[in-house]
Order: sequence, then C-alpha cells, then structure tokens
Amino acid sequence: MSAKKPFRPKARRPRGFEDRSGSVLRVERHLVETASRIYDDWGFEPLQTSAFEYADALGKFLPDEERPNEGVFALEDDDGQWLSLRYDHTAPLARFVAENFQDLNKPYRRYQAGDVWRNEKPGPGRFRQFVQCDADTVGAAGAAADAEMIALAADVMRAVGLADGDYVVRVNDRRILDGVLETIGAADPERRMRVLRAADKLDRLGRDGVALLLGGGRKDESGDFTEGAGLDTAGIDTVLGFLDAGGGSRSDVIGRLEPLIGTSDTGKAGLAALAEIDAVLTAIGVDVDRALFDPSVVRGLGYYTGPVFEAELLAQASYDDGSPIQFGSVGGGGRYDDLVSRFTGQAVPATGFSFGVSRFAAALSALGLTGSVEEKPLVLVVASEKDRSADYLAMARELRAAGFRAEAFVGSGNMGKQMKYADRRGAAAAVIVGSNEREEGLVTIKDLKLGARLAADISDNKQWREEQPAQETVARTDWLRAVSALVERHRAG
Repeated sequence: MSAKKPFRPKARRPRGFEDRSGSVLRVERHLVETASRIYDDWGFEPLQTSAFEYADALGKFLPDEERPNEGVFALEDDDGQWLSLRYDHTAPLARFVAENFQDLNKPYRRYQAGDVWRNEKPGPGRFRQFVQCDADTVGAAGAAADAEMIALAADVMRAVGLADGDYVVRVNDRRILDGVLETIGAADPERRMRVLRAADKLDRLGRDGVALLLGGGRKDESGDFTEGAGLDTAGIDTVLGFLDAGGGSRSDVIGRLEPLIGTSDTGKAGLAALAEIDAVLTAIGVDVDRALFDPSVVRGLGYYTGPVFEAELLAQASYDDGSPIQFGSVGGGGRYDDLVSRFTGQAVPATGFSFGVSRFAAALSALGLTGSVEEKPLVLVVASEKDRSADYLAMARELRAAGFRAEAFVGSGNMGKQMKYADRRGAAAAVIVGSNEREEGLVTIKDLKLGARLAADISDNKQWREEQPAQETVARTDWLRAVSALVERHRAG
C-alpha cells in the first residue's frame, strides 16, 4: 500500500493582486518620498492609521455596490464585530479625527501613504490592493482650502519631474450637478448616485455608454448588466450638456454652467465655490494650463459633498509596438464635509487629495522620468575560499561604510556561478580575493558592466583567460578607491 502523498498547494497569486519587484518599489518609494516632502513643506503632519477598521466606522461609500461586502474585504472578529480592510485613507482619517477631536489643532492637516484594499472586479491595470498617498485638511470650511489642495496636487506633479503642460488638475463641484438634477426632477438620493456613477465613467465608456447608464442601463462585454438612472431623453440630454460644458478659461466654464442650474440654491453654491477657487488659484499663480474646470469630473466615491478634482497626465508615451499609452487620472480628491459628523453629530468640514502610487509610478517609468531614482551600485564580494567567509563579510561591511550596496556571496557555487549571480543581480563590480591575492596583499576588481560589453567581442575561453577584460588588481590598501573610481566611470557614461 503506497503512502499517502503529502498535500502540496499550488503556488498561485490571487486574482487582482500583484507582486512588485525591487525596481518598481524603488520608483514608488521615490514618488512617495517626493510627495511627502511637498506635503511636509506645506505644513501637513504625517499620520499612519491601521489597515483594519470596524466596518460600520468605514461606512459604505464605494461605487462598486454590486460586489460582495459592497466593495470591501471584511471578516467577523471573535467579539462578533465586523472588521474591514480600509479601502482608502480618508474614511479612517474621519474616524481618527472624531476619536481624537478634542486634542487636535483645527484645522488638522495630515498626510499618509500606504496600502488600501478594494473587493472589486479585477481587470487590466485594476488591482484589489494598491498604494495611495494622501493629504487632507480637516476643519476648514471655505473654498480656499479646496484651492490649496488643487495647487498642492499640481505641485506634486511638478516635483516628480513633469513639465507644465504634461499634466492638468481638472476641477468641478458636485453641487452643480445636484442643481442640474433638481431642475430636471431627478434629485432623489438613489437616482443622484446612479447619475454620479454614470458620469464618472465618461472617460472609459464615452458619451454613448454614459447615456445608456443615465437611461435604462448598460450591458458590458462580459454580459453583466448595470441598472441605469432611469432619466428620460430630455434629462439625459441635459446631463450630457452639463458634462460637455468644459473648455476654455475657468470663468468661461462658470458662464456656461450658470444657465443649467436654474434657480437651484445648491447649484449656485457650487458655482460660487468654483469662482472662489478660480480667484485663489489665479492669485497664487496656478493658471488654466495647470488647473482647469471640467464638469465631467464627479469622482466615484459617495462621500464627496462639494468641489472635486482629478490629476491627469497629458504627456505622451508609446508601447513597444508604437501604440500610444493612455495614462488618464493618477490621483484626485475633493471636499467631504459629512464624514466626521457621522461620528460626532456636528459638522466638521474637510477636503483632501490622493494619488495612486503604483499607477503614477508606472506612468513616470513609461515617460522616462525616473532617472532621479538613483539606485546605489551593488558590489559583490566573491567567496573564493570557503573557509574565509568572515573575511568576505568584513569586506562587504567596508563597502557599505563607503556608501555602496554590498554583499558577500553566501550561497554555493564556483566562480562561474557566482559571476552569473552577480550579472543577474545587476552588480556593478565583483571583488575577488583568492589565496594568491590574499598572500600577496592584493584585491582583484572585475568591472562587470564593462566586462559584459567587452566579452561580446571574445570568441573563445582561451581568449577570455588571456585577456581577462575589464579587470584590475590593486593593493589591499587601495581597493576601496579603485571600486569608487570604477563606479564613477559608470556614472560618467
């Protein structure tokens, strides 16, 4: 009778989640550090909230209401309370402010970066776990605070290397659309949210797709049906006219929107906020090339109550086959005056901006704007003699003290395997101290990057042994200087 085979799970990554390599993580870390420096310069304080929140504290504000748990990952704790992984940093901030309200200076200005999770249908470029980087002001009611957030977003875009004209922050106020809906008799909460969700898909589905969602509904390519807002033809035309009202100066857009809101006080409040935002942005030098008014920006999350905005990349890049890469929105935000009041019962105004780190970093990489992400050169100390590990580890320590990334090889394998390992790691140099070098007080340094280029011209092993390309042997007292000189040659070109 044969023994029962042990269970071996299949190595597989869950759908909608990704593994990110070192090169990707370095770009993302650079992006977060750059944005955090801008936030810090503007007077914001860092904060880190927990990954889990009580489900009732997070609230139900995600646009993807058709998914299980209404878009969140949730579990029941042993005390019977439901916990949810945070889907953004804004809802946890509202809980933090409410919990610590008496001890916080108001306005409270904070920034935070970290993972968020959404139980959404995965697709190309759409993941269930991703990193967001936020800045928020809690306790400031005026539109000047929203204007500051818009200017802050534009400054982040500049700081990561984008030129003016390669990005724009698109701005709107949700109350204007609410005013439009009042004029066509479609202001009930459920219909309003369906209109908002439909409008938020304009860049992805186009006018025809949005028109379907404003009317009876739409079936997607997979056959899934999304119920529409149920507007009649005139109502659909009015909402589409609102979405088309952008273009030109910020004051031009305000002028085109005014007739659409009729006598609605809600709509008038939205237009007044845009007028103040325009005045502030103009005063601080943020012109229409950096921040414009666009009625099609509505944002999908349900907690926004006023001005909303999205940071969009306009710069052009192409895939390997020459087809254009569409970057679209890499961040956004807006005013959310009701989140904290869910806990406290009193009005606490708030506004904020967030960008998706992974998507933004991928776009910067495609645009070739990650050159400032300088990775320290890696140097490998080769384990030439198995009983000399302590010596090699000590040499790696000397290299690190001199400012290099360095490791002593601790695996198994001969010289050839160690060189292949160094090549695959992208090491700049290999340091070799065998018995001969050790006895004579020498160190051999192999320039791996130059050696790879020279080796392409060598036809056989005999020629390799005779020529030993890109290799030098120096006195033990001079080896760190020699490694530094090698790295400087790489940097120089």
